Amino acid sequence: MADNYDVIIIGAGSVGVPLAMALAERKLKTLVLEAAPSPGQGQNKCAIGGVRATHSDGSKIKTCLRSLEIFATWEARHGDDIGWIKGGYAFPVYAERDEAVLRDLLKVQRGFGLNIDWVDAARMKALVPGIAEKDLRGGTYSPDDGSASPLLSVNAFYRRAVKLGAEFRFKEPVKEILAEHGAVKGVLTPQGRYCAKWVVNAAGADAAAVSAQAGVKVPVNPDCHEAGITEPAERFFEPMVVDIRPGDKSKNYYFYQNWEGQIVFCLTPQPPILGHDRRSTSEFLPEISRRMISLMPGLANLKVRRTWRGLYPMTPDGFPIVDFPAALKGYVLAVGMCGQGFMLGPGLGEAIAAHIAGAPSAADKEMVSGFRLAREFSGQEKLK
Repeated sequence: MADNYDVIIIGAGSVGVPLAMALAERKLKTLVLEAAPSPGQGQNKCAIGGVRATHSDGSKIKTCLRSLEIFATWEARHGDDIGWIKGGYAFPVYAERDEAVLRDLLKVQRGFGLNIDWVDAARMKALVPGIAEKDLRGGTYSPDDGSASPLLSVNAFYRRAVKLGAEFRFKEPVKEILAEHGAVKGVLTPQGRYCAKWVVNAAGADAAAVSAQAGVKVPVNPDCHEAGITEPAERFFEPMVVDIRPGDKSKNYYFYQNWEGQIVFCLTPQPPILGHDRRSTSEFLPEISRRMISLMPGLANLKVRRTWRGLYPMTPDGFPIVDFPAALKGYVLAVGMCGQGFMLGPGLGEAIAAHIAGAPSAADKEMVSGFRLAREFSGQEKLK
């Protein structure tokens, strides 16, 4: 006999868990199905923890402003320390062309309510002590952005979701999405059949394969990114530092000092490395070390504790796909987060839950309006 739910979510990660929490807050009977043995074991635990509303698109800015509010107030509201630091994001600039691009983006970003400004070289040096001074022109700084621990956060969201009544079943992969007369009916797993009016695909790097079960094709392909973490050091800078200059084998890189004093860093490979290969490489550490030390020579003596490789579920234009496809009523896409699921997840969870509950606000509609599946995919996110 099948169990009945209002909503079934496929994937207990950066999007699925906060969505379950938001649905349970609205009293919807929610089931989350996850192949892994616990929450956040996919790409969530590979995330480095940055949370920014500093994007070039209104939907992303609005979504992440909602996420920032959730992260920033979590401990005060619910008592869990999730490692939140309001350190801001700094984009230092050394080239005239980069300055023009970032200054031009300020108009868009401020128009959508982002607290961001251009700072001169002196202010950038104060924000990031020891940063290379030669040719430094200044940069943008958004003080309300920050960082948190992905695993502490997803487990805090998970505990809250369970407390509110959401049900999680681990080690239970979805084998089939059930449909009848053009509408979702539920899902089938090795353990049983579950019925629901809504089925949400929040499967991260496996989103395309899961969506194929629903007969809905989504252009999501994983892109391999490596990251690392150092030993702890006494706190000496606050913002996430994003160097947008290209390198020999990388498009950009970024790093920050977390709540425990460790430097966490990541690099965007150029050309992209597509696929599901999670093995670390011998090329990553020499490339990013050279670049980071060139920018901040004071990092040279820090010891790296470990590196790892995660997957960015990429779309062709660098924007997520959040939609309710007409081809299958009740099927919901929350996929293609392009490596930003951790920062987008809480805000998207609120917006998607409001849509499923049938009462989205104007802000909820704005947050997903730019993420439809039926789009050209011809543009490009400028701050991927």
